[in-house]
Amino acid sequence: MRALMPASAQLIVGIGDDAAVISAPDARVVASTDLLVEGRHFRRDWSSPLDIGGKAAAQNLADVAAMGAVPTALLVGLAVPGDLAVEWARDLARGLAAECARAGASVAGGDVTRAEVIMLGITVLGDLAGREPVRRSGAQPGDELAVAGVLGSSGAGLALLKAGLAADPPPGLAQSPAVTQSPAVAQSPAVAQELAELVAAHRRPQPPYDAGPQAALLGATSMIDISDGLVQDLGHVAGASGVRIDVRTPWLAAGPAVRADALRAAAEALARPDWLAWVLSGGEDHALAATFPAGTSLPASWHVIGTVSAGCGVYIDGYIRDDSGGWDHFRD
Repeated sequence: MRALMPASAQLIVGIGDDAAVISAPDARVVASTDLLVEGRHFRRDWSSPLDIGGKAAAQNLADVAAMGAVPTALLVGLAVPGDLAVEWARDLARGLAAECARAGASVAGGDVTRAEVIMLGITVLGDLAGREPVRRSGAQPGDELAVAGVLGSSGAGLALLKAGLAADPPPGLAQSPAVTQSPAVAQSPAVAQELAELVAAHRRPQPPYDAGPQAALLGATSMIDISDGLVQDLGHVAGASGVRIDVRTPWLAAGPAVRADALRAAAEALARPDWLAWVLSGGEDHALAATFPAGTSLPASWHVIGTVSAGCGVYIDGYIRDDSGGWDHFRD
């Protein structure tokens, strides 16, 4: 299929044969997989097929980057209803391919079958290029905690969509009766733009793929993709490493990872008292969080938001956070 033509040098044999052939110059392959189900992970009345394809690719490619590897290939299993429009499937493929190209990877192949709802099963492969993988279990007392990418935007965008407060739909998506314009949007073009950017961040996140290998080269001791919420995912690092992680919200709010003005505008539109909750517990931005030895000179793409010390758990401004509020696949 032309929309899925190879985009990376690692793909030797792509779509058209019984299996793909992908080079593995490191002799090790980083692999991850994910499953997306319509109605649980995406809605067709909220997101275009281009957005759904891009988001499906992004959340898998980010997992490879979080290991310090470079994404190389994606394998896609797709189940769809028999009456699905062919153009919808083509746009989904274009979204997958476009996000792979942004990461320097290729769609190497996959399978298609019929089902009652749309399901995407994706496997992603990556190359460590001779580096050791950066795991969740390496954080040490004395390390600094830093993030690359954005936090809270996707969670705020989802809240706006759930409340029916969103700007115009993306191209190719008809306006849903459930999606309207809020009074704040109607009154201020600046606010409208800020809210639209949050909704766009939910529909199609932009993980900082280059930051993963960059962190590995800088000596990151641990790293994770923020997919289920900052506090919840940092809890995985704290648990695996046997350390205490302290997040300083003034450091967090002052950094480039947080679009504070847009989040405040969303909180006002939704009459919510605490916009910072999206930053701490909203997921699906696919930012990267990593720990570095103290004194590491970090590039502008990484911003220090906390510290690591002896102990256990995740603390926010000195207080333990027991309830992460993050994503749970089995919670309604």
